[in-house]
Amino acid sequence: MERPVGESEPGNSATSRPVVVAVSMGDPLGIGPEIVAKVLTDPEIRNLARFQIYGSESAMRRGAEAAGVGRFWRGEGEAGGGEGTPVLVECGDGVEPPAGPPRPTAEGGKVSAAAVMRGIEACTRGGAMGGTGGVGEVGGADALVTAPISKESWSLAGVGFPGHTEMLAAALGVERAAMLFVGPSLRVILVTIHVPLREVPRLVTAEKVFDAIELGARACRELGVRRKGGARVAVAGLNPHAGEGGLFGDEDERVIRPAVERARAAGIDASGPWPGDAVFLAAAKGNYDLVVAMYHDQGLIPVKLLDREEAVNVTVGLPIIRTSPAHGTAFDIAGRGVASAASMKAAVRVAVGMAEQKLSV
Repeated sequence: MERPVGESEPGNSATSRPVVVAVSMGDPLGIGPEIVAKVLTDPEIRNLARFQIYGSESAMRRGAEAAGVGRFWRGEGEAGGGEGTPVLVECGDGVEPPAGPPRPTAEGGKVSAAAVMRGIEACTRGGAMGGTGGVGEVGGADALVTAPISKESWSLAGVGFPGHTEMLAAALGVERAAMLFVGPSLRVILVTIHVPLREVPRLVTAEKVFDAIELGARACRELGVRRKGGARVAVAGLNPHAGEGGLFGDEDERVIRPAVERARAAGIDASGPWPGDAVFLAAAKGNYDLVVAMYHDQGLIPVKLLDREEAVNVTVGLPIIRTSPAHGTAFDIAGRGVASAASMKAAVRVAVGMAEQKLSV
Protein backbone atom coordinates (compact mmCIF):
# COMPACT_ATOMS: atom_id res chain seq x y z
CA MET A 1 0.00 0.00 0.00
CA GLU A 2 1.28 3.49 -0.80
CA ARG A 3 2.55 5.76 1.96
CA PRO A 4 -0.44 6.75 4.11
CA VAL A 5 -1.72 10.17 3.61
CA GLY A 6 0.02 13.29 2.79
CA GLU A 7 2.46 12.83 5.64
CA SER A 8 4.36 16.09 5.81
CA GLU A 9 8.08 16.55 5.68
CA PRO A 10 9.74 19.59 7.26
CA GLY A 11 9.48 22.63 5.01
CA ASN A 12 7.00 21.03 2.61
CA SER A 13 4.00 23.17 3.56
CA ALA A 14 2.22 24.77 0.63
CA THR A 15 0.26 27.05 2.97
CA SER A 16 0.92 30.73 3.60
CA ARG A 17 1.20 30.24 7.36
CA PRO A 18 2.19 27.41 9.69
CA VAL A 19 -0.40 24.75 10.40
CA VAL A 20 -1.70 24.97 13.97
CA VAL A 21 -2.31 21.68 15.77
CA ALA A 22 -4.26 21.29 19.01
CA VAL A 23 -3.00 18.33 21.05
CA SER A 24 -5.13 16.97 23.89
CA MET A 25 -2.93 15.38 26.53
CA GLY A 26 -5.06 12.30 27.19
CA ASP A 27 -5.54 10.73 30.60
CA PRO A 28 -3.12 12.51 32.99
CA LEU A 29 -2.25 9.21 34.66
CA GLY A 30 -1.63 7.24 31.45
CA ILE A 31 1.17 7.45 28.90
CA GLY A 32 -0.39 10.43 27.08
CA PRO A 33 1.71 13.18 28.70
CA GLU A 34 4.89 11.16 28.13
CA ILE A 35 4.30 10.51 24.44
CA VAL A 36 3.20 14.12 23.89
CA ALA A 37 6.49 15.22 25.44
CA LYS A 38 8.50 12.80 23.29
CA VAL A 39 6.78 13.90 20.09
CA LEU A 40 6.79 17.65 20.67
CA THR A 41 10.47 17.73 21.62
CA ASP A 42 11.41 15.98 18.37
CA PRO A 43 12.88 18.80 16.20
CA GLU A 44 11.51 17.23 13.04
CA ILE A 45 7.96 17.33 14.40
CA ARG A 46 8.33 20.79 15.94
CA ASN A 47 9.24 22.18 12.51
CA LEU A 48 6.01 20.88 10.96
CA ALA A 49 3.53 23.10 12.80
CA ARG A 50 2.70 25.28 15.78
CA PHE A 51 1.30 23.34 18.73
CA GLN A 52 -1.20 24.04 21.48
CA ILE A 53 -1.34 21.46 24.30
CA TYR A 54 -4.63 21.07 26.14
CA GLY A 55 -4.11 19.37 29.48
CA SER A 56 -2.54 19.70 32.88
CA GLU A 57 0.71 21.41 33.90
CA SER A 58 1.44 18.89 36.65
CA ALA A 59 0.74 15.90 34.41
CA MET A 60 2.87 17.33 31.59
CA ARG A 61 5.73 17.88 34.03
CA ARG A 62 5.55 14.22 35.06
CA GLY A 63 5.33 13.18 31.42
CA ALA A 64 8.33 15.29 30.46
CA GLU A 65 10.32 13.81 33.35
CA ALA A 66 9.43 10.28 32.22
CA ALA A 67 10.45 11.21 28.67
CA GLY A 68 13.78 12.56 29.92
CA VAL A 69 13.18 16.13 28.75
CA GLY A 70 12.71 19.47 30.42
CA ARG A 71 9.76 21.84 30.33
CA PHE A 72 9.42 22.62 26.62
CA TRP A 73 6.18 24.61 26.70
CA ARG A 74 4.98 27.94 28.04
CA GLY A 75 1.73 28.46 29.85
CA GLU A 76 -1.05 30.51 28.34
CA GLY A 77 -0.20 34.14 29.14
CA GLU A 78 3.40 33.25 30.06
CA ALA A 79 6.27 35.15 28.48
CA GLY A 80 9.31 33.58 26.86
CA GLY A 81 10.09 30.59 24.71
CA GLY A 82 9.95 32.04 21.23
CA GLU A 83 7.44 31.77 18.41
CA GLY A 84 7.62 28.01 17.98
CA THR A 85 7.24 27.14 21.66
CA PRO A 86 4.12 25.03 22.32
CA VAL A 87 1.50 26.71 24.50
CA LEU A 88 -0.11 24.74 27.33
CA VAL A 89 -3.77 25.56 27.97
CA GLU A 90 -4.70 24.45 31.48
CA CYS A 91 -7.76 22.19 31.62
CA GLY A 92 -7.66 21.15 35.27
CA ASP A 93 -4.44 20.86 37.23
CA GLY A 94 -3.59 18.92 40.35
CA VAL A 95 -4.45 15.34 39.37
CA GLU A 96 -1.88 13.33 41.28
CA PRO A 97 -1.17 9.61 40.81
CA PRO A 98 -3.16 7.44 43.23
CA ALA A 99 -1.46 5.16 45.71
CA GLY A 100 -0.31 2.02 43.95
CA PRO A 101 -0.06 1.57 40.18
CA PRO A 102 -1.64 4.11 37.78
CA ARG A 103 -5.28 3.34 37.05
CA PRO A 104 -8.52 4.90 35.81
CA THR A 105 -9.89 7.67 38.05
CA ALA A 106 -12.80 10.09 37.92
CA GLU A 107 -10.36 13.00 38.24
CA GLY A 108 -8.36 11.80 35.27
CA GLY A 109 -11.56 11.41 33.27
CA LYS A 110 -12.66 14.98 34.01
CA VAL A 111 -9.35 16.51 32.95
CA SER A 112 -8.95 14.44 29.79
CA ALA A 113 -12.56 15.10 28.70
CA ALA A 114 -12.15 18.83 29.30
CA ALA A 115 -8.94 18.81 27.25
CA VAL A 116 -10.67 17.16 24.30
CA MET A 117 -13.58 19.62 24.44
CA ARG A 118 -11.20 22.59 24.52
CA GLY A 119 -9.34 21.14 21.54
CA ILE A 120 -12.59 20.73 19.61
CA GLU A 121 -13.50 24.34 20.38
CA ALA A 122 -10.10 25.50 19.08
CA CYS A 123 -10.65 23.66 15.81
CA THR A 124 -14.09 25.17 15.32
CA ARG A 125 -12.47 28.62 15.51
CA GLY A 126 -9.91 27.76 12.83
CA GLY A 127 -6.17 28.32 12.95
CA ALA A 128 -5.61 31.86 11.71
CA MET A 129 -4.50 33.09 15.16
CA GLY A 130 -3.25 29.75 16.38
CA GLY A 131 -1.02 30.86 19.22
CA THR A 132 1.69 32.00 16.83
CA GLY A 133 1.63 35.56 18.05
CA GLY A 134 2.25 37.24 21.38
CA VAL A 135 1.97 36.13 24.98
CA GLY A 136 -1.42 34.63 25.78
CA GLU A 137 -2.52 34.65 22.18
CA VAL A 138 -4.10 31.22 21.80
CA GLY A 139 -6.62 31.19 19.03
CA GLY A 140 -7.94 28.46 16.78
CA ALA A 141 -6.38 25.32 15.37
CA ASP A 142 -6.39 23.52 12.03
CA ALA A 143 -6.38 19.98 13.40
CA LEU A 144 -6.83 18.05 16.63
CA VAL A 145 -4.54 15.21 17.71
CA THR A 146 -5.80 13.35 20.77
CA ALA A 147 -3.57 11.33 23.08
CA PRO A 148 -5.23 8.24 24.62
CA ILE A 149 -8.04 8.61 27.13
CA SER A 150 -9.39 5.95 29.48
CA LYS A 151 -12.98 4.99 28.74
CA GLU A 152 -13.29 3.76 32.31
CA SER A 153 -12.08 7.12 33.63
CA TRP A 154 -14.67 8.88 31.48
CA SER A 155 -17.34 6.57 32.86
CA LEU A 156 -16.24 7.23 36.44
CA ALA A 157 -16.33 10.97 35.72
CA GLY A 158 -19.81 10.77 34.19
CA VAL A 159 -18.62 12.24 30.91
CA GLY A 160 -21.52 10.68 29.01
CA PHE A 161 -19.58 9.37 26.02
CA PRO A 162 -17.78 6.01 25.68
CA GLY A 163 -14.96 7.49 23.61
CA HIS A 164 -13.54 10.27 21.46
CA THR A 165 -15.57 9.47 18.33
CA GLU A 166 -18.92 9.72 20.06
CA MET A 167 -17.95 12.96 21.83
CA LEU A 168 -16.69 14.53 18.60
CA ALA A 169 -19.83 13.62 16.68
CA ALA A 170 -22.11 15.01 19.39
CA ALA A 171 -20.09 18.19 19.95
CA LEU A 172 -19.94 18.95 16.24
CA GLY A 173 -23.54 17.98 15.47
CA VAL A 174 -22.56 15.20 13.09
CA GLU A 175 -24.84 12.23 12.45
CA ARG A 176 -22.39 10.24 10.31
CA ALA A 177 -18.92 9.72 11.75
CA ALA A 178 -16.65 6.69 11.75
CA MET A 179 -13.27 5.45 12.91
CA LEU A 180 -10.76 4.96 10.10
CA PHE A 181 -7.39 3.40 10.84
CA VAL A 182 -4.47 4.21 8.56
CA GLY A 183 -1.13 2.43 8.51
CA PRO A 184 1.57 1.31 6.10
CA SER A 185 -0.23 -2.00 5.47
CA LEU A 186 -3.95 -1.31 5.90
CA ARG A 187 -6.72 1.24 5.89
CA VAL A 188 -9.74 0.00 7.86
CA ILE A 189 -13.03 1.74 8.67
CA LEU A 190 -15.51 0.46 11.26
CA VAL A 191 -19.29 0.17 10.92
CA THR A 192 -19.87 -0.23 14.68
CA ILE A 193 -17.51 1.00 17.37
CA HIS A 194 -17.66 0.67 21.15
CA VAL A 195 -20.57 -1.70 21.66
CA PRO A 196 -20.91 -5.19 23.14
CA LEU A 197 -20.37 -7.95 20.60
CA ARG A 198 -23.86 -9.32 21.24
CA GLU A 199 -25.31 -6.01 19.99
CA VAL A 200 -23.37 -5.93 16.71
CA PRO A 201 -25.82 -7.92 14.49
CA ARG A 202 -28.66 -5.59 15.47
CA LEU A 203 -26.58 -2.46 14.88
CA VAL A 204 -25.17 -3.51 11.49
CA THR A 205 -27.76 -2.02 9.14
CA ALA A 206 -27.61 -1.46 5.40
CA GLU A 207 -27.61 2.30 6.02
CA LYS A 208 -24.64 2.14 8.41
CA VAL A 209 -22.68 -0.15 6.10
CA PHE A 210 -23.28 2.23 3.19
CA ASP A 211 -22.27 5.21 5.33
CA ALA A 212 -18.97 3.51 6.22
CA ILE A 213 -18.29 2.68 2.57
CA GLU A 214 -19.08 6.20 1.40
CA LEU A 215 -17.23 7.99 4.22
CA GLY A 216 -14.24 5.70 3.80
CA ALA A 217 -14.04 6.19 0.04
CA ARG A 218 -14.20 9.96 0.50
CA ALA A 219 -11.53 9.85 3.21
CA CYS A 220 -9.22 7.87 0.94
CA ARG A 221 -9.28 10.79 -1.50
CA GLU A 222 -8.44 13.19 1.35
CA LEU A 223 -5.62 10.85 2.37
CA GLY A 224 -4.04 10.96 -1.06
CA VAL A 225 -5.45 7.90 -2.85
CA ARG A 226 -5.62 9.10 -6.46
CA ARG A 227 -6.59 5.88 -8.21
CA LYS A 228 -8.65 6.26 -11.39
CA GLY A 229 -12.17 5.15 -10.51
CA GLY A 230 -11.60 5.88 -6.84
CA ALA A 231 -10.46 3.77 -3.91
CA ARG A 232 -11.03 0.01 -4.09
CA VAL A 233 -13.24 -0.74 -1.10
CA ALA A 234 -13.54 -4.30 0.23
CA VAL A 235 -16.44 -4.92 2.61
CA ALA A 236 -15.98 -7.66 5.20
CA GLY A 237 -18.81 -10.01 6.09
CA LEU A 238 -20.25 -10.24 9.57
CA ASN A 239 -20.45 -14.01 9.90
CA PRO A 240 -17.85 -16.77 9.31
CA HIS A 241 -17.24 -17.25 5.58
CA ALA A 242 -19.45 -14.16 5.01
CA GLY A 243 -22.44 -16.33 5.94
CA GLU A 244 -21.64 -19.17 3.50
CA GLY A 245 -24.76 -18.49 1.47
CA GLY A 246 -26.96 -18.22 4.55
CA LEU A 247 -25.70 -21.32 6.37
CA PHE A 248 -24.03 -19.24 9.10
CA GLY A 249 -26.41 -16.30 9.28
CA ASP A 250 -28.34 -14.16 6.83
CA GLU A 251 -26.99 -10.69 7.65
CA ASP A 252 -24.34 -10.82 4.94
CA GLU A 253 -26.84 -11.32 2.12
CA ARG A 254 -29.78 -9.51 3.69
CA VAL A 255 -27.99 -6.41 5.00
CA ILE A 256 -24.41 -6.06 3.77
CA ARG A 257 -24.74 -7.01 0.10
CA PRO A 258 -27.53 -4.46 -0.59
CA ALA A 259 -25.29 -1.76 0.92
CA VAL A 260 -22.44 -2.79 -1.38
CA GLU A 261 -24.76 -2.71 -4.39
CA ARG A 262 -26.01 0.74 -3.39
CA ALA A 263 -22.40 1.97 -3.15
CA ARG A 264 -21.58 0.58 -6.57
CA ALA A 265 -24.65 2.30 -8.01
CA ALA A 266 -23.30 5.54 -6.51
CA GLY A 267 -20.04 5.10 -8.41
CA ILE A 268 -17.91 3.66 -5.61
CA ASP A 269 -15.60 0.76 -6.45
CA ALA A 270 -16.93 -1.45 -3.65
CA SER A 271 -17.09 -5.24 -3.43
CA GLY A 272 -18.16 -7.87 -0.93
CA PRO A 273 -19.14 -9.09 1.49
CA TRP A 274 -15.85 -10.98 1.75
CA PRO A 275 -14.90 -13.48 4.48
CA GLY A 276 -13.30 -11.60 7.34
CA ASP A 277 -10.52 -14.15 7.72
CA ALA A 278 -9.23 -13.50 4.18
CA VAL A 279 -10.03 -9.92 3.19
CA PHE A 280 -7.41 -8.22 5.36
CA LEU A 281 -4.58 -10.29 3.92
CA ALA A 282 -5.77 -9.38 0.41
CA ALA A 283 -5.77 -5.70 1.37
CA ALA A 284 -2.32 -5.93 2.93
CA LYS A 285 -1.06 -7.39 -0.35
CA GLY A 286 -2.35 -4.29 -2.16
CA ASN A 287 -5.52 -5.66 -3.72
CA TYR A 288 -7.73 -3.11 -1.93
CA ASP A 289 -7.28 0.45 -0.67
CA LEU A 290 -9.76 0.16 2.19
CA VAL A 291 -11.51 -2.55 4.20
CA VAL A 292 -14.89 -1.92 5.82
CA ALA A 293 -15.07 -3.95 9.06
CA MET A 294 -18.34 -4.69 10.81
CA TYR A 295 -17.16 -4.44 14.40
CA HIS A 296 -14.32 -3.15 16.54
CA ASP A 297 -12.11 -6.20 16.97
CA GLN A 298 -12.68 -7.51 13.46
CA GLY A 299 -10.94 -4.39 12.16
CA LEU A 300 -8.55 -3.59 14.97
CA ILE A 301 -6.89 -6.99 15.38
CA PRO A 302 -5.30 -6.94 11.89
CA VAL A 303 -4.44 -3.24 12.20
CA LYS A 304 -2.69 -3.71 15.51
CA LEU A 305 -1.00 -6.89 14.35
CA LEU A 306 0.42 -5.40 11.14
CA ASP A 307 0.71 -1.67 11.81
CA ARG A 308 0.81 -1.35 15.58
CA GLU A 309 3.64 1.18 15.88
CA GLU A 310 2.53 3.31 12.94
CA ALA A 311 -1.26 3.00 12.91
CA VAL A 312 -3.27 6.21 13.14
CA ASN A 313 -6.95 6.64 13.99
CA VAL A 314 -8.66 9.26 11.80
CA THR A 315 -12.24 10.27 12.59
CA VAL A 316 -14.02 10.72 9.27
CA GLY A 317 -17.26 12.55 8.62
CA LEU A 318 -16.34 15.55 10.81
CA PRO A 319 -16.02 19.21 9.79
CA ILE A 320 -12.61 19.25 11.52
CA ILE A 321 -9.50 17.11 11.21
CA ARG A 322 -8.93 14.69 14.10
CA THR A 323 -6.29 11.99 14.42
CA SER A 324 -5.08 9.84 17.30
CA PRO A 325 -2.60 7.06 18.00
CA ALA A 326 -4.12 3.60 17.65
CA HIS A 327 -3.44 2.47 21.21
CA GLY A 328 -4.68 3.10 24.72
CA THR A 329 -3.49 4.65 27.97
CA ALA A 330 -1.18 1.75 28.92
CA PHE A 331 -1.47 2.42 32.64
CA ASP A 332 0.78 -0.58 33.26
CA ILE A 333 3.83 1.25 31.86
CA ALA A 334 2.87 4.85 32.64
CA GLY A 335 5.64 6.88 34.25
CA ARG A 336 8.40 4.44 33.34
CA GLY A 337 9.72 6.29 30.31
CA VAL A 338 9.36 3.27 28.03
CA ALA A 339 6.20 4.19 26.10
CA SER A 340 6.62 4.26 22.32
CA ALA A 341 5.67 7.56 20.70
CA ALA A 342 5.70 6.16 17.15
CA SER A 343 1.93 6.09 16.68
CA MET A 344 1.51 9.55 18.23
CA LYS A 345 4.20 10.90 15.93
CA ALA A 346 2.44 9.34 12.94
CA ALA A 347 -0.86 10.87 14.10
CA VAL A 348 0.71 14.35 14.13
CA ARG A 349 2.20 13.84 10.67
CA VAL A 350 -1.12 12.69 9.24
CA ALA A 351 -2.97 15.62 10.85
CA VAL A 352 -0.49 18.16 9.49
CA GLY A 353 -0.59 16.59 6.03
CA MET A 354 -4.39 16.68 5.94
CA ALA A 355 -4.44 20.27 7.19
CA GLU A 356 -1.93 21.37 4.56
CA GLN A 357 -4.00 19.80 1.83
CA LYS A 358 -7.13 21.50 3.14
CA LEU A 359 -5.49 24.90 3.49
CA SER A 360 -3.88 24.77 0.05
CA VAL A 361 -7.20 24.26 -1.78
